[in-house]
Amino acid sequence: MKLLYQTHSPYARKVLVAAHEMGLQDKLEVIHHETSPTRRNDEVFALNPLGKVPVLILDDGFALFDSNVICEYLDGLHQGRKLIPADGDARYRVLRMQALAQGMADAGIDVRWEAERRPESLRWPALHDGHLQKVVAACDFAEREIDVEAPIDLGAIALATALSWIAFRDVHDFRARRPRLAAWYERLAERPSMRATALSGATHD
Repeated sequence: MKLLYQTHSPYARKVLVAAHEMGLQDKLEVIHHETSPTRRNDEVFALNPLGKVPVLILDDGFALFDSNVICEYLDGLHQGRKLIPADGDARYRVLRMQALAQGMADAGIDVRWEAERRPESLRWPALHDGHLQKVVAACDFAEREIDVEAPIDLGAIALATALSWIAFRDVHDFRARRPRLAAWYERLAERPSMRATALSGATHD
């Protein structure tokens, strides 16, 4: 299988961290692709009409996107403990945390558009602040709700990779006044799966 990837994407990193945790990393050929709304990548568009990575190309050529779908597919390929519980409250707690993490990353990207990526004359401070409030509220929610003793699951991976990107892009200091979240994140960040997939690189618009 081929994984179209971006070294500075929280969504792509989530997939690769999950693959490591599932023991599937050696099954993936990871191929870096730069993507941006302002710079079309025709190779990616040919597989995903949204023009985004990650994209997982199966051995028969079928392409899967986005990160949520790819992670669910990969979770069905291994024989270990599943990162997405099959049913019940546990399943929806994981999916809810994944949704929180994805929304946090989405809002963080919007913050960066208004803070530095959009031409300065076109930036809208009120929109920047509105998106930043979402990031702050999501971090506050995670501080209250994170189960620091739970085994790793896809919700935890999604949250850890989203927070890693928030820190990488200096969007928000999520550690400040959130001791539970900070300690939990530092422990997750030391896992081999996280250490092997560190974010790097700059956005090219």
